[in-house]
Amino acid sequence: MPWTVTVRRGGRVERARLADLQAALELVETRAGELARTAPRREIDVRIRRFDPGEQVYARIELSGPERLLPHVRAGIDVRGDGSSEAYWGRLRRTPLEHDRAESASAALRRAVEL
Repeated sequence: MPWTVTVRRGGRVERARLADLQAALELVETRAGELARTAPRREIDVRIRRFDPGEQVYARIELSGPERLLPHVRAGIDVRGDGSSEAYWGRLRRTPLEHDRAESASAALRRAVEL
């Protein structure tokens, strides 16, 4: 199974291994939509600073593959606490993917991965 989708939310980690890229991208898109609908939408106060829901990463969905040991593709979607989402490329140094207002984060991810 060459493609791995990892969903991180709080302390929970879920992994799925899929045979083809299209199935992996569909799973990423589905999970991002589900998590965006269940985002808490509340502010966090840590005495020194307040974090608005848009500044918090509620869940992270990562796509890696096709190689298993050193994957060529490492990208994903961050779901924010207010339900918005942002696509990124990379693992340690995440670079946000550029997209216009009409394009969703999952569409930007699909465009970047399929090139």
